[in-house]
Amino acid sequence: MGRWTLHLSAVLGLLAVLLACSYAKENHCFAVRAGTCSECLQAWKDCAYCIEETFTGPRCDLYENIIAHGCSAAAAITAESSMAIDRKLRINTKLKQSQVSPQQVSMSLLAGEEKEVDVEVFAPTKGPLDLYILMDFSNSMSDDLNNLKRMGTELASLVKDLSDDYTIGFGKFVDKVVEPQTDMRPSRLKVPWPNSDPPFSFENVIKLTGNASFFDSELQREKISGNLDAPEGGFDAILQAAVCGDKIGWRDNSTHLLVFSTESSFHYEADGVNVLSGILPRNDEGCHLDAEGRYTKDTKQDYPSIPTLVRLLGKHNIIPIFAVTDHSYTYYEKLRDYFPIAEIGLLQADSSNILTLMQAAVESIRSKMSIRAEDKPKAFVANFLDTSGRVVEHGAFNFKPGAIGNFKMRLSAQQMVGDKPVCQMEQLGKQGLIRVKPTTFNAAVNVDATILCPTCECEKSAIPAAAKCHGNGDLVCGRCQCYPGWQSTFCNCSASSATQDTSRCLGPDMKDLCSGRGDCLDCGTCVCYKPDQFEGEYCQYDRTQCQRYGGFLCNDRGSCIRGRCACNEGWAGDACECPNSNATCLDSKGGVCNGRGECVCGLCKCPESDIGMTSTCGPNFEAQLGVCEGTRSCVQCQAWKTGDKKDKKECDKCPFKIVLVDELKEEKDVLHSCSFRDEEDDCTYRYNVEEWKPDSKVKELQFQVLKKKDCPAASLLWLLPLLLFLLLLLALLLLCCWKFCACCKTCFQSCLALLPCCKGGRMVGFKEDEYLLRQSLLTSDHLDTPMVRTGPPKGTDVVRWKVTDNVHRSPNHPQALTKPNPKETIQFPISLRLNRLFSENLSRPESRDAEQLRKEVSDNLNEVYKQIPGAQKVQKTSFRKQKNAGKRQDFAIMDTVLSAPRSSYPDIVKLTQKNVQSGNLHDLKVVPGYYTVATDREAAGAIEFQEGVGLVDVHVPLFAKDEDDDKKQLLVEATDVPLGIAEIGKRFVNITIIKEHATGIFSFLQPAYTYSRGDGVAHIPISKEIIEEGSSQVTYRTRDVTAKDKKDYVGMEGDLTFGPKETQKMVPVRLLELSEKDGLLADKQVRQFAIDLSNPRQGAKLGRYPRTTVTIADEPDPSVMMFKKGSQNFSTSDPTYTIPVVRTRNQDTPATVKWRTKKAQRFELSDILKFSPGETEKNIVIDPRAHPDPIQSETIQLELFDPSSNATVGERKTTLVNVADGPHHKPLVMEQVQHKSAIKGGRLSSPTNLKAKATGPKNIRLNWDAVSGNPTGYKVKYWIYGDPEKDAQVLDVKTPQADLTGLYPYCDYEMRVCSYNSLGDGTDTDVVTCQTLEDVPGVPGRLAFNVISPTVTQVSWGEPAETNGNITAYEVIYTPIDDELKAVGPAKKVKIDNPKKRMLLIENLQRAQTYKYKVRAMNSIGWGPFKDATINLASQPTRPMSIPIIPDVPIVDAEAGDEYDGYLMYSNEVLRSPTGSKTPSVSGDDYTINGKWDQNFLFPGGSATRNLSSSSSPISTMGSNYKGAGGSFITDTNTTYMSGGGSHRTDMIRGDMHSSEVIMRKRSENRSYMDENIRDSIVMGDMSGNFPDLGGFGYTGMQSSSQSQFSYSLSGGPRARTESSDVNDALYNLDRVLYDARLSPGVPDTPSRLVFSALGPTALKVSWQEPRCDRDLQGYCVLYQLLNGGKMNTVNVTNPAENSVIIQDLLPNQSYLFKVKAKSQEGWGPEREGVITIESAVDPKSPLSPMPGSPFTLSTPSAPGPLVFTALSPDSLQLSWEKPRKPNGNILGYVVTCEQLHGGGDLRSFEVNGDTAETSLTVPNLTENIPYKFKVQARTTQGFGPEREGIITIESQDGSASSQYSSQSMSSREIFQMPTEVSTRTNISHTMMDPFFSDGAMMTTQHMESGGMVTRQVTKEVVQRSVMGGTTVTKKMFYES
Repeated sequence: MGRWTLHLSAVLGLLAVLLACSYAKENHCFAVRAGTCSECLQAWKDCAYCIEETFTGPRCDLYENIIAHGCSAAAAITAESSMAIDRKLRINTKLKQSQVSPQQVSMSLLAGEEKEVDVEVFAPTKGPLDLYILMDFSNSMSDDLNNLKRMGTELASLVKDLSDDYTIGFGKFVDKVVEPQTDMRPSRLKVPWPNSDPPFSFENVIKLTGNASFFDSELQREKISGNLDAPEGGFDAILQAAVCGDKIGWRDNSTHLLVFSTESSFHYEADGVNVLSGILPRNDEGCHLDAEGRYTKDTKQDYPSIPTLVRLLGKHNIIPIFAVTDHSYTYYEKLRDYFPIAEIGLLQADSSNILTLMQAAVESIRSKMSIRAEDKPKAFVANFLDTSGRVVEHGAFNFKPGAIGNFKMRLSAQQMVGDKPVCQMEQLGKQGLIRVKPTTFNAAVNVDATILCPTCECEKSAIPAAAKCHGNGDLVCGRCQCYPGWQSTFCNCSASSATQDTSRCLGPDMKDLCSGRGDCLDCGTCVCYKPDQFEGEYCQYDRTQCQRYGGFLCNDRGSCIRGRCACNEGWAGDACECPNSNATCLDSKGGVCNGRGECVCGLCKCPESDIGMTSTCGPNFEAQLGVCEGTRSCVQCQAWKTGDKKDKKECDKCPFKIVLVDELKEEKDVLHSCSFRDEEDDCTYRYNVEEWKPDSKVKELQFQVLKKKDCPAASLLWLLPLLLFLLLLLALLLLCCWKFCACCKTCFQSCLALLPCCKGGRMVGFKEDEYLLRQSLLTSDHLDTPMVRTGPPKGTDVVRWKVTDNVHRSPNHPQALTKPNPKETIQFPISLRLNRLFSENLSRPESRDAEQLRKEVSDNLNEVYKQIPGAQKVQKTSFRKQKNAGKRQDFAIMDTVLSAPRSSYPDIVKLTQKNVQSGNLHDLKVVPGYYTVATDREAAGAIEFQEGVGLVDVHVPLFAKDEDDDKKQLLVEATDVPLGIAEIGKRFVNITIIKEHATGIFSFLQPAYTYSRGDGVAHIPISKEIIEEGSSQVTYRTRDVTAKDKKDYVGMEGDLTFGPKETQKMVPVRLLELSEKDGLLADKQVRQFAIDLSNPRQGAKLGRYPRTTVTIADEPDPSVMMFKKGSQNFSTSDPTYTIPVVRTRNQDTPATVKWRTKKAQRFELSDILKFSPGETEKNIVIDPRAHPDPIQSETIQLELFDPSSNATVGERKTTLVNVADGPHHKPLVMEQVQHKSAIKGGRLSSPTNLKAKATGPKNIRLNWDAVSGNPTGYKVKYWIYGDPEKDAQVLDVKTPQADLTGLYPYCDYEMRVCSYNSLGDGTDTDVVTCQTLEDVPGVPGRLAFNVISPTVTQVSWGEPAETNGNITAYEVIYTPIDDELKAVGPAKKVKIDNPKKRMLLIENLQRAQTYKYKVRAMNSIGWGPFKDATINLASQPTRPMSIPIIPDVPIVDAEAGDEYDGYLMYSNEVLRSPTGSKTPSVSGDDYTINGKWDQNFLFPGGSATRNLSSSSSPISTMGSNYKGAGGSFITDTNTTYMSGGGSHRTDMIRGDMHSSEVIMRKRSENRSYMDENIRDSIVMGDMSGNFPDLGGFGYTGMQSSSQSQFSYSLSGGPRARTESSDVNDALYNLDRVLYDARLSPGVPDTPSRLVFSALGPTALKVSWQEPRCDRDLQGYCVLYQLLNGGKMNTVNVTNPAENSVIIQDLLPNQSYLFKVKAKSQEGWGPEREGVITIESAVDPKSPLSPMPGSPFTLSTPSAPGPLVFTALSPDSLQLSWEKPRKPNGNILGYVVTCEQLHGGGDLRSFEVNGDTAETSLTVPNLTENIPYKFKVQARTTQGFGPEREGIITIESQDGSASSQYSSQSMSSREIFQMPTEVSTRTNISHTMMDPFFSDGAMMTTQHMESGGMVTRQVTKEVVQRSVMGGTTVTKKMFYES
């Protein structure tokens, strides 16, 4: 019952919400409550007037209100309108003409009333057609005319195809025959061009005719003419062709088409090009053709305007088709938009395609229909609806020709037209004949519409000097109209008497006049402030304070009248909560309350009963276990005295009594039939439960019990114990016999086996010789290979085995020659059999048993394998059981993975074998005789034959890899029998795996799709890439993600069969509409489901996208359009008034809104604003001089109304335009006047002198001056700066001061204050801002460790999420600790004063020592708390190669509080410290520690500082800080010391010397870049002759777009300064060098440094830095979408000075992909991408709804770890990477793509399955000396994560130019990506002569050019050599983030 009541309450509540939403409406009757009866009825359609003399309520009100106030229905006067269909002939589809039905309708409407008429329209398939061609005959159209002449016959044929009943005509035009349009010289007037006719304006050449031959012959006579200016006078021709219907030949019942052909633009009224504008009078819109068809008034009147043409063509049902050339296409494209229906086509220069164009235009026109209401009076508004009742914008319907179309015409009468009531308008404005018709029709529905303005008959029979009016007035319609000098309701108060007595405005026990809710007027009359809320003689009743039910006033079933609810018909009760009907009390049988209860207030009131009742007083056994189960105990105890309630006290509590009967009724005649077994005698008893009869006196359930039980026959139970005893004795005897025989036999066999002749009796070996497997059919990466034992089965044998991969390869095979790196850390899969039984819980990894056992296994194995050098902790432990394992097959097998160096394989095998043999791995119990240890190419293990076991499976790994040969072999060998007497028989087994090439690849086309629910069906394509022809199959299946099957969509699964040539099939998934509950009450989360492909058959396999995610998008929120400001101020001297209208939300679709002026003195304007997709603001421009009356000061009100169906009008639907005299207006005076009037009305003024001061990190104090007028209190609103004011918090105080607490530290807040009293809130103050004080920072972000070697690591951390100020420094403390976390050595501290350097490189750590690291941040307040972590470097994986990797781009800025997403890695040699150094190295450019020393030398414009390391290592770290002209340039250099001669040497390249200079300086920009207003640059280029001699600083080299080699020298000679005049040349050369040659000149570069800042759990600020561009930027475009797919959203930034946007309504905990690109006049530049996630706590019931007030942080999915390349040969390499630290979901595998960097070759794609910590892939078939770009992307359950890119070149340098001088020379590749930060790494060979080096000592330098802040490292490279077969192979590693 409770559940039913809950559902009923929910339904009623939802219904009440819907009714409440529809109930709110404005009461227009109050505006005329003091008026006459006629004025009342004319005010609004629902107004009524009460004429009773004794009536005391408001006489003019809504009908239901005056009835509720006590007026009788007979005395309530109302008005009724009318509508009649006068003529309605049915449409005859056999008639080939357009038709409408009905034809004539008459209606009268009250103000505000609407009426609808159903209309049918019919357009024939080939109806009558009139085609009139109007052609430009200026000289430039001569070839067009010739082509048209040649196509005359084809034109006639075309028209015949378009219609069976056609006419065709022709007209020509040029321009007005007057200067300057025409050359007026007499000779030119005769022949303007050779072989041409005299100039003319317009001539009707061929009247519309059905004779095609006549048309063709007449056309051949025409010759071209000519004029002077380019725009033509075509508008004159169009108007004459429209209004001269008889002379042109238009028919009444045909479609009228006018083809307008020209290549020029047009003249129009007063167009400015026409110098006659203002001289000639306006066009009179009349027909002025002479007998020859020539236009005669071209020189006497102006061109028509565009609105004139639109109106006249519409009036005469003429549809224009503009056939224009490319030169003027844009003009006519804009012109087309003004016509309801028009077409435009692009005409070729010679009009050769005019026929095709005309045919396409006619077909397009026939495919659509626009309904119009012509000649509509101003008082009416017409809308057109489709059959579903939806308003169709612009009346555009897609009715098919030949079929009847249906629509509804809704005619609405306005209540006000401007500021004037509709009944006060002139007759023409409120009455007329409206023609409703399609634009292409002549036939129309004629609607005779009138505004009904009723008058009251009682006004004609007034009673003069009525006694009720004390003789001082007339009684009119029950109301006194007082004579002059008399007042009050009954004219009994003289205006000259003492009317200042306000006591009449005080009711009984009242203290305030008019209850404080109104003004007391003369004669004690109260006028309430809000008559729609307050009423009564003293305004004592509040219409919002009646009783409520369910939160709704009067249950929304009545009106609040004079303090009580006046209920609607059918409802009663104090709150109208009781329905008068008993519909809610009906039971399932149609009775009321099952005949047992009484229906009270819509609910059944049931009698008391111990049996639970339903809401309709029926028995509720559902609350128990059903009728039978709920009553069995009571029946059993009453009938048989047995059961649970056999105790008499318990039995007496039963709520019913039973009746014993001899026979039960049939089951169909009773409520329930029950039977149960009595446990005490094993008998079955039966009974029935009967429903009571409604007419019975007994209102209880009747329980009839069958007297006789059903009992089984007597049993021999006493024999059972005896039989059990005998069986047990027999089993014991058999066991003793078997044991005796077995012992004897065992002894015999053991003795026999000791004899040499009998030892071979037991053999072990493989069952099969060979296995042939197809890789496509493999379901596992292992093969269970059976091994058998023959001979005596007694005793135990342990057999050791091993397997070797790729035994088919010869010793000279390239892969066999490549030996693996023995120090490489690989994974060793290990399997052991535990000494415990397997259970189902162990197969579930998340179970408690599995978790506990996994921990036990890990702890013990880690303890055992820590003896292996470099071994790490075991991972991925799982449990299984194995079949065919003898007596041990029910024991659990443990599989785990141990990571260790490759060379430790033999040691691991020996250690494992030793421990297994003992039965213990530390404290872990295992079964002896079973283990497996594997690598990626070999494995070893052992199996055990227990006594009596003859067959055991060997679990052989198959080593399946993508790089395997098409046919590979594995050799499995049984090596020896360490335990037992068996000998090995069949020792070897070969396993051959054949890699089949797929015949086809199945895949989805894309990883995600988005469909709207309105689409109904989601059509998802599945493609098949055909490799070999043949049929194939694949299985598909849908599954829920956030969408629910049968609720959001209908699930699908099945098999798709593709034929030999089929490449694509569709899977249709039906989408379901939202239920009413989901649409209104449920959370608005994104609904998604997935479709998976599986089980490809017949040689096929799955491709790139085996899964796709479908997002079900609900209908988008409507656009909101409103005025930008509430008021605008202009002066009478302003040329125009520009009023902006803004648009928010859903800006990707077009939208419209109408606007109109109100209360304007000189003009009434209205128009439509059309917003294109992406437009957010448009202006309404009013030209005051375009209207005849003089400009004067006035106030104009503008209103927005009637938005399109996808939009709504916002809160500022109106705005005031204040026009003041002169150039200066005084809006302040207006505000003061309004303010005074507001105070007079009772509203308080705003507080003054508002001041705010921060008193702490979380506190702000506000003070202001008190307000006069006795305010009740003050409301303080405050909100975070940048948030909308609607989200403000409100604090109520009673004194003029307030303390705001609980604020965020170091945060800007906005505040304002208002006072309030009983009348409401006063005026708000202006907004003041204040920033809270700083506080200590929070905990730094995640600590990350990059292990370089066992003694070197790099620590990085994220900026605190709560900086609470500006971070100034960080402190890192690292301490050696023991296993109990106690310090075992001194703690060392490092302070980092540069807050941007959030990383630290620590060297010389103790090997295998655990350290505790702590990091904290500092701001101006002090140090914050520590973030700590503990790590032992020896337990972490090291890199297989020494590769320098630069940090990734920090995708989240400091303000957002996320971490530095990336890491830095150096080679072991580079990181080696100087001998004896104990000081850690800090990564950064501002430190000179670790034994580094400074060297200062002069440099152009200043000095330079070099930081060199005094390391004795062959390779050491060198940092350089060059300080040059105007700034500094920072480099990092890797130096290799080499021996050489003492002479200076210059590289010669291609026979000549290239000389350049290098100048380094700092260059400032106009725009600020983060904290620094600078950009560091390096200039490299040809500068010989441009700079003076630098005195020893020389530069030589060669530079190209892809590779650069440099050689420069430094000498100790004098240095000279550069001249300032040369700086510009240097900067110019900088731009030339750093410019990316792939971009077109003027195209912007990539925006740099994409930064995200979280503003809330669903709001984000995205900012970026301006890219470099040779042209001025025009704006930006920001695109974003969910990372796993979905709709791509676009935000256009049109102001190039703005470099940030705020994105709202994001989903929490969802990853988004953002892209930003810049635009110039040359086009769009490349995109900058970033991925971000806002993490926050969410409502468990709605995972996409954040919890209010919950904290939020930013994070980002990361790409796979750095790409590490290892060259295997000149044409192959190994690529490896680490698992992403933050994948987007659970990783399923990876997708690797490879392509040549500069194009050429095919894109290669590889799929790698698995989720290991480090993954590798071998890539063959590469080409040496060609750069390749690799991309690695994780494939996850949520789609795909970010990509990691890398570039590599395998380069052989034999015989190259760079090796002819030194075998150690290196070539390099440079990538420049500017402007704001330069981040490149370059290898440069140079010679340096310096006091600190021996003469001529050569060193190879690797340096890094860095900008003011490192945000993106473009190129990272390392060079490593190995010599193979006499060939030098250079491996060049490029890494791009």
